[in-house]
Amino acid sequence: MSNFCREVITLQLGHYSNFVGTHWWNLQDASLSYDPEMPPGEIQSDVMFREGQTLGGNITYTPRLIAMDLKGSLQTLRQEGSLYDTGKDNSALSWDGSLMIHEESPPAKNSFLEDLDNLDRFTCPAGSLSVDTVNSRLAQVQKNYKLEGSVKVWSDFLRIHLHPRTISIIHQYNHDGETDCLEAFGQGETLLQGPVLEDLDDKLHFFVEECDYFQGFQVLCDLADGFAGLGSKVTELLQDAYGGRGILTYGMAPVSHPNSTPMKDRYHLLNCALGMVHMASHSSFFCPLTLRGGLGLRPSSPISFPNLNYDPSLWYHSSSVLSLALDALTVPYRLRNNCIPMWQLADSLSTSGRKVVAAYGVVPFPIMHGSSFPDALSACADSLPWKPLSTCAEAADGRCYGQWVTLKGLEGQRLTSSVAPGTELLSPLHKLQSGEDVLASYITSFYPTAPLALQLVSSPSKLTPPFPRIFSQSLTERGLEHSQLLATSSPFAQPVVTSVPVMTSLQSGPALDPWLAELHRSVSAFDIRRVAPSFLSQGPETADYSEALEQLRLLARNYRDDSGGATRSSSEDDDD
Repeated sequence: MSNFCREVITLQLGHYSNFVGTHWWNLQDASLSYDPEMPPGEIQSDVMFREGQTLGGNITYTPRLIAMDLKGSLQTLRQEGSLYDTGKDNSALSWDGSLMIHEESPPAKNSFLEDLDNLDRFTCPAGSLSVDTVNSRLAQVQKNYKLEGSVKVWSDFLRIHLHPRTISIIHQYNHDGETDCLEAFGQGETLLQGPVLEDLDDKLHFFVEECDYFQGFQVLCDLADGFAGLGSKVTELLQDAYGGRGILTYGMAPVSHPNSTPMKDRYHLLNCALGMVHMASHSSFFCPLTLRGGLGLRPSSPISFPNLNYDPSLWYHSSSVLSLALDALTVPYRLRNNCIPMWQLADSLSTSGRKVVAAYGVVPFPIMHGSSFPDALSACADSLPWKPLSTCAEAADGRCYGQWVTLKGLEGQRLTSSVAPGTELLSPLHKLQSGEDVLASYITSFYPTAPLALQLVSSPSKLTPPFPRIFSQSLTERGLEHSQLLATSSPFAQPVVTSVPVMTSLQSGPALDPWLAELHRSVSAFDIRRVAPSFLSQGPETADYSEALEQLRLLARNYRDDSGGATRSSSEDDDD
């Protein structure tokens, strides 16, 4: 393991990916502290953030981020941001005649953005308000933001400043409306040329050249629309231009899309299949992330968690849950000490061409206030507590080629049992001497022969306004379960949850064979030239489409385990 964390550049491609990314950056911002007297945290923030300076000499700390979206997706957010705003310069006007100015009313800001603007007007003598001050003032101004009815785009709940080179708008397509929509894979593929390519190259060079020890890219890409095609070309560009660097790609899919139709649902399925094949081939690994019950045309119910009350149809809600999972999934290459480089994380999971990995998680991790880690795991000894975050069910027989488990947030909780000598132990977990041993023993009981890597990080995911209030009333402020339910039923009488523990797992195993095979069958079940001819009108060519489906079928076979005693996948007879 390395003791030195290297810089990572994040790319967010598509509107839902920017929803997830906005929540994720808000989580990172909540953990920042500039207090020199405080000990450094477990997460090295310099991995994801860059330090800069405004024209006025103020120090800035902004994400090392490139965010791509469509025309009309920003609403109140200016593309160039406001960090380097020096005011309008009218000195270049030379017209002496009369002027008539037509000014469109700007979009209205919600209560959170208005409070944020008010805080931005107050600056310290040496620069901007510290992160701690902003967090505390926001908490004092209005703890109970309810933005469910006012969040239309991801910038409606963005709490941090972005660098002027971060946002890239694609003007060929509209975010809203019935025309000029980026809805097919081929449309996205053809975008990465001309001005779009030049703009991306310029931004990449800027962020890469200022890195001292650059380790790779973290890519969040929409999987169900035309951004799947753009993401395929972007990851191919990254692979060609920055070979040897890690490219960890997460394909994002919402539970539902507004104004969906049967034809649009077919497009979503086709985009998912093609995007997965192409982005997996150009990435160190590819991991779908979604709360849908499946990627097919008839998914089961959305994923639910015991202490979570979220509305799956609201992108503002579902993206917040995925951001908490992503906060734990990305821990290995963001640690201050004992960090794992991106390439090493990917190599441990993507051997033998198995570039697709599945994610699992539990948000929040269920643990009783005052209990120990062995107590919590013993309470769910019959089954693992996590749920699929990639719609891929786990193998029932405990087979797995590789697994990476992260537990984040048991700060202040006992990681081992503290029973008195001579007391009868509740389980074998209670006699172990470290949290790592407890977790390893528990996971190994379900996967006895699988390679396992794990990390425990004590600091939780900190929740600050305007994170949605989606947690059960039975949780404490720190996201732990009360020993008994509170008497009152009023949601505003409950403590506001300010942090939560999260457990996640990244897996590569035989369970991906039937899952990928089912995706292949779903796409192959209809004649695309008959039921969705317009999908191929802007590419890919029919031959390329057929080749991609064959690659998907072969990709599923990479996960087949014919070592004996294993149940052959339902697709094997067809393949043979």
